[in-house]
Amino acid sequence: MSTTTQTGPTETDTKRGGRRIYRHALVVRVTHWINLVCMTFLLMSGLQIFNAHPALYWGARSSFASPILAMTARQSAAGQPIGVTTVFGHPFDTTGVLGFSFGAGGESGERGFPAWATLPSSQWLAMGRRLHFLFAWIFVLNGAVYAAYALLSGHFRRGLLPSRRELGQIGPSLWDHLRLRFPKGEEARRYNVVQKLAYLIVLCVLVPLLILAGLTLSPRLDAGFPVLLSLFDGRQSARTIHFICAFALLGFVLIHLVMVVVSGLWNNLRSMITGSYDIGGAGGEHGQ
Repeated sequence: MSTTTQTGPTETDTKRGGRRIYRHALVVRVTHWINLVCMTFLLMSGLQIFNAHPALYWGARSSFASPILAMTARQSAAGQPIGVTTVFGHPFDTTGVLGFSFGAGGESGERGFPAWATLPSSQWLAMGRRLHFLFAWIFVLNGAVYAAYALLSGHFRRGLLPSRRELGQIGPSLWDHLRLRFPKGEEARRYNVVQKLAYLIVLCVLVPLLILAGLTLSPRLDAGFPVLLSLFDGRQSARTIHFICAFALLGFVLIHLVMVVVSGLWNNLRSMITGSYDIGGAGGEHGQ
């Protein structure tokens, strides 16, 4: 989850025709990088957990005969093992990537996601669960720190909430993004409406849903808060929603990284490391 919103940037430097502003506060920068570490460990350990039973269902129980998604290995007509991913009853050959792949040492085996994508790389469910729970709580606590800062400092209101006038510019702003046209000068001081809405959806919808669905997978929490099972229509439904949210968040991060690169890699990195951002340099990059 990216937390790269700004709270009233101030101009601090003028150099070689560029104008530097202080865009990201220390709390924003620190929580951003902690999120990056947490999300990496959470994704890879989560795939390790998924590999223990690489299938998704809906409801309270596992309907083995009709999974929503399943990654398995089968024998081909020639007698060779192949990986098969089945989505809503439609099978796809995914040999070498999903269902059947090769480990770091070249050994082949049946596994949902390949060894290079999981943590640990070998099939070790207990360690995967420990790592997942550890970084999940760090992720939640880090998010709580960011949320408290954003609300108390006005960062959330000034940096993320779009005005009525900005909401009227959704179409043009989206079209500019699709054409990779980025604001320059004064317009680059703050996020446009598409960026604000994207971050709001991630921070206020996607991440809370991901966390709640993950909590529902704990039998102990379900016993104490049975409303969680009702909310998600059963533990298997919660597992499916948790999986979908995780990959939706991954998709957001990948798009975010692409935009960071194409809109000015060094300028964006510098702003998230030092807080200093150039709104008037060559290219007129804007932050992501």
